[in-house]
Amino acid sequence: MLEVQKMSVSYTGKQLAIEDVSFKIEQPGIIGVIGPNGAGKSTLLKAMLNLISHQGEMTFNQKKLKHFQKEIAYVEQKSAVDYTFPITVAECVSLGLYPNKRFYQRLTKKDWQKVTQALEAVDMLTFKNNQIGELSGGQFQRVLIARTLVQEAQLIFLDEPFVGIDVVSEEIIMELLHQMKQQGKYIFIVHHDLSKVVDYFDQLVLMNRQLIAFGNTEEVFQPEILAKAFGQQLIVLGGV
Repeated sequence: MLEVQKMSVSYTGKQLAIEDVSFKIEQPGIIGVIGPNGAGKSTLLKAMLNLISHQGEMTFNQKKLKHFQKEIAYVEQKSAVDYTFPITVAECVSLGLYPNKRFYQRLTKKDWQKVTQALEAVDMLTFKNNQIGELSGGQFQRVLIARTLVQEAQLIFLDEPFVGIDVVSEEIIMELLHQMKQQGKYIFIVHHDLSKVVDYFDQLVLMNRQLIAFGNTEEVFQPEILAKAFGQQLIVLGGV
């Protein structure tokens, strides 16, 4: 069970980016975090992970974050990634193994086999020796998902993973995420494309600085509820 309790974040000490957000997730699944631009979706993820100053806390199985940090995989927005960093695809994926290593431990042959298997799963093995800067946006996003696979984390946080990527990459990633859900993982995805919400998510966190609604997708993804977050903006349901 994962619980977020009274999460608030303020910028410049006054303006609230998110205010008093609380919800509880009882079982593994894929959870979409949706809302209009500026709603605080990415801020919520960062606060949950203690990456920014905040009030409130996230607990997992009634334990505070410090007790399960190795169980967390976080993929931030692509705009925050340095594509010029001199690292190969295989080396990038191997970074997911280090949370479970001691600082002096080297990767073993078995570890590199895990890297190979993860790259095969995302159909990127032929690129293993390429520099990450040589990849398209969709290819690089698949590499980041492969890194998450080798980490074998229980809690996965993805911030806008489908922005600017190709359809094939998006389908590959979603198929893998559904497999990971079946393995008992909790997967949070900040997402903006409302036309795919019903197909992608088991539950939704609907935000506009405050929590507007939380629950099963079919319950939350209703015009009258969405309007509370998006106002009079155009709402796209089911691809229509």
